[in-house]
Amino acid sequence: MSLTAEIAAAAARLIVEDGMEWGPAKRRAAKMVARHSVMPAELPDNALLEQEVRAYLDIFCADTQPAELAALRALALRWMERLAEFQPHLSGAVWSGTATRRNDIWINLFCDDPKSAELTLINRNIPYEVGSTTGFRGQTVDVLSLSCPCPELGETVLLHLTVYDRDDLRGALRRDAQGRTERGDARALRALMESA
Repeated sequence: MSLTAEIAAAAARLIVEDGMEWGPAKRRAAKMVARHSVMPAELPDNALLEQEVRAYLDIFCADTQPAELAALRALALRWMERLAEFQPHLSGAVWSGTATRRNDIWINLFCDDPKSAELTLINRNIPYEVGSTTGFRGQTVDVLSLSCPCPELGETVLLHLTVYDRDDLRGALRRDAQGRTERGDARALRALMESA
């Protein structure tokens, strides 16, 4: 097995078992597996990593993951409906179908005024924390994080709302080499849920 394949397998385990994001999982897996500094070219690409994550889920989580994914998608849809004015789009593992109960929900909001999403949460008395992350175009974007009860899972789930300019929506819906988008709106999410 090549070093890249070993890193991908170890990263897949971290993603599924610990709910890690893909970038940090790749870096931690590289430290666990390699006996030397890993060159960026030796890290698995996202296509290989997704293949390993899906294989891990099929082998170790086939009896629990579909129900957990359905619960997370239902919770995400409720929040997308609550925040419909901001053209919400689901992204991350819950969108791609690789999420388990250990994953957070990531929803992208597209606003004319970046503070309008925050004001909406304040006006609805919804507690949240503000952070930031690197956006899909490499820019720094605000992240509003909140804890949400998920009755279907019987626990609390972290929901992250990344706040983009409304103009960023056009570029956000580009398709990858397999014809897939990295995010989808409520209508697309409902279609995924119905086809599952």
